[in-house]
Amino acid sequence: IKHMKKIYSFLVGTMLLSACSQTQESSMPIQNTIKIEEGDTKELIIEKAAHVVPTPNQLAALQNEFIAFIHFGPNTFTRMEWGNGMEDPKVFDLKELDTDQWCEAMKAAGMKMVIITVKHHDGFVLWQSRYTKHGIMSSNFRDGKGDVLKDLSASCQKYGLKLGVYLSPADLFQIESPDGLYGNLSEYTKRTIPREVPGRPFANQTKFEFVVDDYNEYFLNQLFEILTEYGPIHEVWFDGAHPKRKGGQTYNYPAWKELIHKLAPNAVIFGREDVRWCGNEAGGTRPTEWNVITYQADPDTMTQFADMTDPVLGDREKLYQAKYLHYQQAETNTSIREGWFYRDDTHQKVRSADDVFDIYERAVGGNSTFLLNIPPNRDGKFSPADVESLKEAGKRIRETYGTDLLAGAKGPKEVLDGKNDTYLLMKEKEFTVTMPSPVTLNRIMLQEAIATHSERVEKHAVDAWIDGAWKEIAVSTNIGYKRILRFPEVTTDKLRFRLLESRLTPAISHVSAHYYTARPPQLSFSRDMNGVVKIEPKMQEFGWKPHGENAASNLNVGYKIYYTTDGTEPSETSTEYKEPVVLDRCELKAVAVLHGEKGAVSSERLGLIKKDWKLSEVKGNPLYLTIDLGKSQELSGLAYAPQAGKNFKGGVTKVVVKVSDDGQQWKTVESVEFGNLVNDPTKRFHYFKNTVAARYVRIEPTVMAQEGKLTLGNIDLL
Repeated sequence: IKHMKKIYSFLVGTMLLSACSQTQESSMPIQNTIKIEEGDTKELIIEKAAHVVPTPNQLAALQNEFIAFIHFGPNTFTRMEWGNGMEDPKVFDLKELDTDQWCEAMKAAGMKMVIITVKHHDGFVLWQSRYTKHGIMSSNFRDGKGDVLKDLSASCQKYGLKLGVYLSPADLFQIESPDGLYGNLSEYTKRTIPREVPGRPFANQTKFEFVVDDYNEYFLNQLFEILTEYGPIHEVWFDGAHPKRKGGQTYNYPAWKELIHKLAPNAVIFGREDVRWCGNEAGGTRPTEWNVITYQADPDTMTQFADMTDPVLGDREKLYQAKYLHYQQAETNTSIREGWFYRDDTHQKVRSADDVFDIYERAVGGNSTFLLNIPPNRDGKFSPADVESLKEAGKRIRETYGTDLLAGAKGPKEVLDGKNDTYLLMKEKEFTVTMPSPVTLNRIMLQEAIATHSERVEKHAVDAWIDGAWKEIAVSTNIGYKRILRFPEVTTDKLRFRLLESRLTPAISHVSAHYYTARPPQLSFSRDMNGVVKIEPKMQEFGWKPHGENAASNLNVGYKIYYTTDGTEPSETSTEYKEPVVLDRCELKAVAVLHGEKGAVSSERLGLIKKDWKLSEVKGNPLYLTIDLGKSQELSGLAYAPQAGKNFKGGVTKVVVKVSDDGQQWKTVESVEFGNLVNDPTKRFHYFKNTVAARYVRIEPTVMAQEGKLTLGNIDLL
């Protein structure tokens, strides 16, 4: 028997939060947070988990799916990841600003919202605030009258994008300034928000009274400005990172939350109870991302939220240990560039469309939201390489998911009608969909009715009817808001969906099938100490491998690889790669070609072959390296690859490079700094101001980020 219910969108908000809302299977009401009582059985805890649902704002945020991050400010011009708060505002030397170009590119990528860093940790503000002079008003941009947030808000309205704001609680300007408000030990007194400023009245006459100190008042005043004068705000992003603290400063989050809920009623709050960090900044995704997760205190009254980085957050064993069950979705955030802020178009690499599309499928198709940072350059635009990658990724998303190969198929109409407000209760554990004629597919999309039935599927499988028999083509764990299954292409006219494990009876609201057109794979390089280079397809990070197969190899059979070593763009007339090759110092570029179509060009600057290097000294605390190159070499720079991995804690962040002809008399070349390695442990390149010739090189670490060491393996000389 098939069960179907209609959920009228007009009533969804009320249903989600109402204590009397109930599922057909249980008399238990659906709620955003459910307390675990002492003595609750495991069965009752699972039943409670099956009734935890998103709020209307959380559901709307999930439906955004693919959203943009904009990191822009003084760091764009100083080329630093984190500023110190003492930068002269005039270092923000912006001459032109084209937020229409940003929004056009984001729209082409399929993004639905953009979040901008209106104040990063340095305290510099990108809007015309009444409450500080440390910002765009003290720069030369538009004679001090420019307003990046105002421009972006107008462009978002023009292109139909939602707008969100990142406002850093950390504020180095307010920490370091002699009259700064952060940690100034001011008394908590009753204050009116917003504080009136002569000549700058607010059109919005809403008033708040809070008992706060100076910095919390400052922060609330700025929140009031950006939430009332720049159009609707749909997300407020609070970063947990703090370069520095002072004076035991605490944050009055209940006041912040009250103000946000009043002034931006449709906004979710990141870093607090609504939306959480995925646990990394690399675009990594969990194979199983539960959004019904556990707390030891009531998240609706908590003021501090720790990062959740465990590989599993919401399985049954975790649920049994909870005191509260709460719906809190993840944002999978990473940058399209190496780092959050723009540095240059020469050395700072840009993610390929392959990377962006792959993360999109893993994040959006793994029950989370994909938040991709695109940092504008010093001309106030997205650089061409970023735009190209965004547009190509968007094209692939539309081509793959814009067509449902199950259109016209026969099966449960509740899952095939394309409506969010219908669903099939999986009491029979499986259902079959029959197509009018055979179709070729390699993607299947599934969604649960999470607004009314939470996320309940724990394991499921899909079979295809091939050669007169059912063949399992995909198996995975949870579904939640959305699960995208990826598998080698099959041609079939019939699919079977099987529920293998669940919490109570799941409600499936959507099933569709799609085809991703095979493309030349993205390539990766590896080189050993003897200089032997291997060029291979970069493995896609699949969260499941039921057959132990590599989908990239299955879908991209027949490609050829071509490469150059002089920095020129490779083509079919370049040298064909057939086997590992010895390469000395060069700029290696390679591309795969399939059916005349070129893939994304991969590039790597290779240093000197290390075969003849000798460590003549390893001394000091921290240890420094003295390298005998065997003969005098011309050196233009160095590269450092942190020893990233599960236990990575930061590496070497600052070194002094010295050279010598005889290993006795040393000359300092330069001091080199590598910033934010903990969150961005990518290989860093530094080029000397002038080329130097030397046989001996000494690299002396002067600053470490928690732990780190230098080895021949993670240093290259260019």
